[in-house]
Amino acid sequence: MRRLLFWGFKSSADFLERSLGSLERDVMALVWDRREITVRDACDRIGTVAYTTVMTTMDRLFRKGLLERRKVGRAFVYSAAASRKEIEGAVASELVHSLIHGETGEPLPILSLLVDAVSERDRALLDELERLIREKRRRKDQ
Repeated sequence: MRRLLFWGFKSSADFLERSLGSLERDVMALVWDRREITVRDACDRIGTVAYTTVMTTMDRLFRKGLLERRKVGRAFVYSAAASRKEIEGAVASELVHSLIHGETGEPLPILSLLVDAVSERDRALLDELERLIREKRRRKDQ
């Protein structure tokens, strides 16, 4: 079978990076680093960007579900809705789900393709996959 290469395929981390604008990425990095931050604090740390631009960006991230906010006095204090690792995991999970179910919702033969791809690269990874499957079955049986 001839292998097709998808040059544009990216990891969940790359996908997340490319799905956010540069200012959105900067704000998320600040929030993940600081845990909580106001628009004023973010604006001061980013520099050279107008306060209203940072405010709009943080509101957009809030509407996208990436940030949470609470009112303190007259200002909002923002925090991450999830860690970077959790968000990357959610993106990866969604990608796998879409690969398994395709556009029609019908299961695709992705599992055998996954095993083929893993076994070509790394025997230890294939062993780890087998261990994870046994563990998952054991939990479901309990």
